[in-house]
Amino acid sequence: MSPSAHPLIAFYRGDGSDHQGRTLQDLWALPSFWLEHTHDYIQWLFPIPEAGRFNGFAPLLGEAEQAAFAADETLRANQCQSLDVMLAFFGLTRRELAIEALPELNIREHIWLKRGGHNHLRISRLIRSLHFCHQPELAAAFQHAVIEIGTTQGVVSEQSISYWQAANQP
Repeated sequence: MSPSAHPLIAFYRGDGSDHQGRTLQDLWALPSFWLEHTHDYIQWLFPIPEAGRFNGFAPLLGEAEQAAFAADETLRANQCQSLDVMLAFFGLTRRELAIEALPELNIREHIWLKRGGHNHLRISRLIRSLHFCHQPELAAAFQHAVIEIGTTQGVVSEQSISYWQAANQP
């Protein structure tokens, strides 16, 4: 299958949908409550080479798809928009490569600041996906921000921090 025919690439170009019929733009428009309580979208927004536990229908990021992200600015720009959606969900914001906490970030509403939880797995996935999709500077900026903010404004476990530190390794 050519990269352009791959469901993930069609989805990220805005020409296809995920396994539920949702487009990339549909996912970008979803409210935070939905992002928190639904588990089958993150694999489409932030694909990695390995299958996840929660969505057997999600495509994997193979070498052809990685090459497509390397060659296509639109794919990378759309992934940046996906990152911005998730940053807002996490109480963060981005200015180019600077990622920082929004003034309203707090441990009660932004549960990723607490120990454990599925959002820590999502954060690891985001870092890895950005790295594999040829956005290593953005992966490093996000990695640095969540480690810094998670340890200074939250009570993120050392285990999660160590996963985040290793997340951008191939």
